[in-house]
Amino acid sequence: MTNDLAPVAAQAQRAPLPDEPCEMLGGLTPQQFMRQYWQKKPLLVRQALAGMPPPLSRAEVFKLAAREDVESRFVARTGKGRATRWTLGHGPLPRRSLPPLTQPGWTVLVQGLNQHLPAADALMARFRFIPQARLDDLMVSWATDGGGVGPHFDSYDVFLIQVQGQRRWRIGRMDDARLRPNMPLKIIANFRAEEEFVLSPGDMLYLPPRWAHDGDAVGGDCMTCSVGFRSPAREELAREVLLRLADGLDDPEVPGPTATPAGDRYHDPKQAAVTEPGRVPAQLIAFAEAGVKAALKEPGALKRALGEFLSEPKASVSFPAAEPLVAGQGVALSSCSCMLYDDDHVFLNGEAWNASGADARDLRELADQRRLDALRITKASVSLRRQLATWVECGWLIRVDPDGAT
Repeated sequence: MTNDLAPVAAQAQRAPLPDEPCEMLGGLTPQQFMRQYWQKKPLLVRQALAGMPPPLSRAEVFKLAAREDVESRFVARTGKGRATRWTLGHGPLPRRSLPPLTQPGWTVLVQGLNQHLPAADALMARFRFIPQARLDDLMVSWATDGGGVGPHFDSYDVFLIQVQGQRRWRIGRMDDARLRPNMPLKIIANFRAEEEFVLSPGDMLYLPPRWAHDGDAVGGDCMTCSVGFRSPAREELAREVLLRLADGLDDPEVPGPTATPAGDRYHDPKQAAVTEPGRVPAQLIAFAEAGVKAALKEPGALKRALGEFLSEPKASVSFPAAEPLVAGQGVALSSCSCMLYDDDHVFLNGEAWNASGADARDLRELADQRRLDALRITKASVSLRRQLATWVECGWLIRVDPDGAT
């Protein structure tokens, strides 16, 4: 398995329309779910994904966990109650480094499964009634009997999907949560469960941010997939946007001033002699502040910087070069690619392009549907066809033949 696999299965599996009743959501429409449950309260749906086979086998979980380019963790628990002890290890995790399958209380977790496996990418596609900018990745956890990561909470929304075996979930609101000290994991010391559920294959539990939860495998050979979401802190967004705004000031590809005329350089002809040479001049502080404000006022600069950040691939992602696009082929986004847009730009894997007219419509179609058929490409402008060909050759897009093969 490689992370340049085409998400053809994902393309066949679409997200429900906003006002379309959805079995996965217990008969609710996505609009109803977002209004009644999203970031508000949990939702348990029995047989939400009835009959869905596991996206991978136990052997494939272990194979992925052993790879250098895959983020994985090992968690083991021994003892009970206050005497419980936790062990945490980070991948790569060769199979010989893991305990026997008969040993209870251990778990292997693999992040970014959707980047490596088309079936996982197809599962993620079901949740694209939520903005792509908020979707993060699909994680899989495989556990022996009693395996889990302890009572904890996440700062983001999560859908917990049972795909093999059973897992017992205990959940509760914990405004006064305290963490156990000197632990390799963030374990809640005063966890109190309000509800308890045992999930079987096909069942799904949605939890809003900061709902404490504790999941233990029941009977072993337990596999759970979790769809996680991005929830960046305000400080993180500010830092990343400002860094990109600063980079754009000297980037000739970015609209706006690309040179610094003499009048824009700091000068202080009225500076007096000082007795406190270590003090930063107030005039220089004001000059810097004005520069930041000017960068923020540059038309579209903030939206552009934000889109670049939100579409940036994770550091572990790589895109192998591919053969050129040929006539009669469509394209699909690589499962590792993130494509977004606003009113003026299209963003792909951390880069931005101005887009308008028919080109913008085609690129938005590609971002929303994650594919563009050969007919649309044939009718596209020469510049857009060239851009698509470039993205194919750098691995950001995958070629799709008329029969759907890649």
